[in-house]
Amino acid sequence: MTWTLVLTLAAGAFACKAIGFFLLAGRPLPAVVDRCLALIPAAVVAALVVKDTFSSGQHLEVDPRALGVGVAVVAVWRRAPFVVVVVLAATVTALARQAGWH
Repeated sequence: MTWTLVLTLAAGAFACKAIGFFLLAGRPLPAVVDRCLALIPAAVVAALVVKDTFSSGQHLEVDPRALGVGVAVVAVWRRAPFVVVVVLAATVTALARQAGWH
């Protein structure tokens, strides 16, 4: 990847955002679009978690990370504080790796 390509892509992304900003300036979005836009961050985070949990390079695999994410999901479901969720997930993942689970 060259710097020319990086700068061209950055300019294109900026242009798309600027065009949208100027076209929608001062106008409220329809309610359905506003609701969909509110869901995008959660969907992106979920996609990143799944990708990082079940892939290593170009390969899919199930390893201790999956167990840690499973424990984190249960902890969130039980409404544990964020710090507790992170510590539980990291601890379970570390213990599974220590035990040699692959």
